Formats: sequence, C-alpha cells, structure tokens
Amino acid sequence: MKWFYMLLLYFQKRGYYVCQRIADRLGIRAKIVRITFMYLTFVTVGFGFALYLFLAFWIRIKDIVYTKRTSVFDL
Repeated sequence: MKWFYMLLLYFQKRGYYVCQRIADRLGIRAKIVRITFMYLTFVTVGFGFALYLFLAFWIRIKDIVYTKRTSVFDL
C-alpha cells in the first residue's frame, strides 16, 4: 500500500508543479489555475452530455414525424 501512496504523491507533485508553472507565468495564484481546470473539466463533460441528450431527443422527434405520414394524402 505504501507504493500506491508514493505513486500518488509523485503524480500530485508533478501535476501541481505544472499548475504552479502556469500560474507563475501568468502572474496569478496556483489555486486559481487548479480550480479553473476543474471547472473546465466539469463544463466540458456537461456540454457533451447535454449535446447527447439533445441529439437523442431530435432523432426521436424526427422518427415520430416521419412515421406518422404513410401516404401523400395524409398531408
């Protein structure tokens, strides 16, 4: 179990160091950079899920509209 924590610590140090370098280059705090990355991740996932629901709804409506008209005289 100790190797797991050592591996976790290694990745946390390297990941946080990337955020720290970006923050230093932009002249802001590293905490803001980390929070921004987290929010952008949630927004990206949420947008993909919303797009999926919209397309599924659109295909469902399209199928309903096209299956109701079976002949030219149904217009």
